[in-house]
Amino acid sequence: MIAIVDYGVGNLRSVERALAHVGARPRLTSDLDELARANGIVLPGVGAFAPALERLQAGNLGRGIVELARKGRPLLGVCLGYQLLFEASEEHGTHEGLGLLRGRVVQVRGTARLPVIGWCRVRQTDWSPLLQGVADGAYFYFVHSYTPAGSADAVAATEHSSAAAAVRLNVMGTQFHPEKSGADGLRVYANFLAICGEG
Repeated sequence: MIAIVDYGVGNLRSVERALAHVGARPRLTSDLDELARANGIVLPGVGAFAPALERLQAGNLGRGIVELARKGRPLLGVCLGYQLLFEASEEHGTHEGLGLLRGRVVQVRGTARLPVIGWCRVRQTDWSPLLQGVADGAYFYFVHSYTPAGSADAVAATEHSSAAAAVRLNVMGTQFHPEKSGADGLRVYANFLAICGEG
């Protein structure tokens, strides 16, 4: 079973459908016992960092996810869920993140308009099982105004993001939306299933 963290933020149903499409048994949950029983955890999210983190910390959900990840449970963050995995964010002030990936979330620079919306070419900067079978330079769908920067864990980059994807041991994530990125996005989810032992 793959647990999708339901903390009142994000496009949970589209993530659930994409995971089911690649053969997962996804379950939307905010129950720590269910998360502990899952073979892998997906942390989605859409919105702003601080209120999302506040919802995640309610009922010690954030702390529980960190503890499971530190024990080796595969964890995949998507979009805002990915940003929450970093050490801190500068979105509307400075806010401490979950600290599972190295780096800070900063506003996207060097673009004429925000948010960045649409398809961007993703250049792979390091090997990762999460991107296995995905061509270097493949296009993925983004919607974001903030992005991780200065991360030693980055495995992919775009024109607007030096960490379009990052991996640190069993903790990984994407700034792009795999569930909105066609066959390559589904491949990312299938790769995560394989990492969880469900592929």
